[in-house]
Amino acid sequence: MANIKGMKVNQPYNRLIGDMPKIGIRPTIDGRLGGVRESLEAQTMNMAKATAKLLETSLRHSNGMNVECVIADSCIGGVAEAAQCAAKFEREGVGVSITVTPCWCYGSGTMDMHPTMPKAVWGFNGTERPGAVYLAAVMAAHAQKGLPAFSIYGHDVQDSGDNSIPDDVREKLLQFARAGLAVATMRAKSYLSVGGISMGIMGSYVVHDLFEDYFGMRVETVDMSEVSRRLEHDIYDAVEFKKALAWVKENCQEGKDYNPKGKQQTRAQKNAAWATSVKMALIVRDLMIGNPKLAKLGYGEEALGHNAIAGGFQGQRQWTDLMPNGDFLEAILTSSFDWNGIREPFTVATENDAMNALSMLFGNLLTGTAQIFADVRTYWSPDAVKRVTGYTLDGQASNGFLHLINSGPATLDGTGQQERNGQPAMKPYWEITPKEVEKCLDATTWHAGVLEYFRGGGWSTRFKTKGGMPVTMCRLNLVKGLGPALQLAEGYTLDLPDDVHSVLEERTNPTWPTTWFVPNTTGQGTFRDVYTVMANWGANHGSISYGHIGSDLITLASMLRIPVYMHNVSEEQLFRPHSWAAFGTAEKESADFRACEIYGPLYGKSR
Repeated sequence: MANIKGMKVNQPYNRLIGDMPKIGIRPTIDGRLGGVRESLEAQTMNMAKATAKLLETSLRHSNGMNVECVIADSCIGGVAEAAQCAAKFEREGVGVSITVTPCWCYGSGTMDMHPTMPKAVWGFNGTERPGAVYLAAVMAAHAQKGLPAFSIYGHDVQDSGDNSIPDDVREKLLQFARAGLAVATMRAKSYLSVGGISMGIMGSYVVHDLFEDYFGMRVETVDMSEVSRRLEHDIYDAVEFKKALAWVKENCQEGKDYNPKGKQQTRAQKNAAWATSVKMALIVRDLMIGNPKLAKLGYGEEALGHNAIAGGFQGQRQWTDLMPNGDFLEAILTSSFDWNGIREPFTVATENDAMNALSMLFGNLLTGTAQIFADVRTYWSPDAVKRVTGYTLDGQASNGFLHLINSGPATLDGTGQQERNGQPAMKPYWEITPKEVEKCLDATTWHAGVLEYFRGGGWSTRFKTKGGMPVTMCRLNLVKGLGPALQLAEGYTLDLPDDVHSVLEERTNPTWPTTWFVPNTTGQGTFRDVYTVMANWGANHGSISYGHIGSDLITLASMLRIPVYMHNVSEEQLFRPHSWAAFGTAEKESADFRACEIYGPLYGKSR
């Protein structure tokens, strides 16, 4: 049993440099004084206040901090007030813009002209004043000026005195805001590449232009020898290391050593691997976000970190042929807890797969939850399962399933031992209880690294994800001549009978974490069956997020001008900028590609 005595939820804070982005609310109005504007001031400002209240009470940043809204000082009736609003937004650190209005306004004079900020306009569906007419006019202006904006228009007519936000409008405001905040949060942060290309995996070929042009991020590269230097010279917090190692000994239960008897490491070697693995976790964390305690040790430069919102560790093979693998550091950093309590998970990619790190980052920023990094390893057909185990698949798994298993680590949240409404879940860290941490730890065993893979040893993570969780698997791929393109699959985790699970798991590697996944199939295209999903997956890795978040991912991708070429989200849930319709309405996937090509990367043309 894990010992979670004293385990507490850490208070939210921003561990990166730069303030958290705010949402700006722009109440626009018919500027004609002498009766028209005066009659609309209260209604227009009330729309802005209601929108701000909705967003501030419904959303949190992925680090748990409350979302703040900034409302323009006055209603915006023309270009002067639009400029005043823009100046205020710049001072206040606004990263997302929402314009609201119940009436006609002068489109080009009141619109948000910021070149990169995500924008939406809510036009009130009423009859007293033509809010819908302004919405249509300003969408035309945004389209003509090449500034994509999202259109929000309620399904049902409201009375002018109705200050409520209809459910359909509410959902679009929240969906837009979640994606917009993700865009704004990534900007000016870093991806930390610890090492280089792992085993020829092109996802670990970190393309700087991609990060700069599409995400407004920079890439920081640190050779793995820097980890060696910090190990050799004790450049880490020794007090925290002692605390962490004691916690690991008490809470990380060892499982069977699957190495052949004659080739197993000694107990002393295994203990040393534990100590090194814990130090590596501290070092990579400090490389990402810095650690002021290092300055007190005389390492002022190292104390600063790299302001990394995401990172990756190469590991194989140059590191793992000599040193303990990175499985522990990747598993514990990507979990929502450690020896310091329950806290925001980090985004760290196995094998330095930067494309999967971005996929993980998308999911984390949209949901606040930890993300599972996994190999998309095997499609198991009903016939194959029957042949190997004698078991007949039925129900959810009747058409087969995918085996998602990473070669060593995955977030311990991925055990599915947290709960929401009595069902297995992966929750934002601020909702996780100490008891749920205990259950995650108890469901995980740590196994001596298989030496034929990891010659330097180390400790790999083993668990079985509980079935019944709604999840979304996604992957950002990079295609020459096209650029980045996103694919995703919503579905559910699966429980198999223990004996069936054991037979299938033993065929791969029983020291690694397993998630059985059934994507939702539609009978058409790439989702006509489970096999076809596997056959069209774009790379060997995928990122798995709790919840069916496909529509949010598609909204986010459109803001970044990244097309989505494979998804199983219903058309009614799609929410992209209004101008996307001009690129075609019959084939929305093709229209998405054309729009993204014409508009280009959010922060400039990729070179």
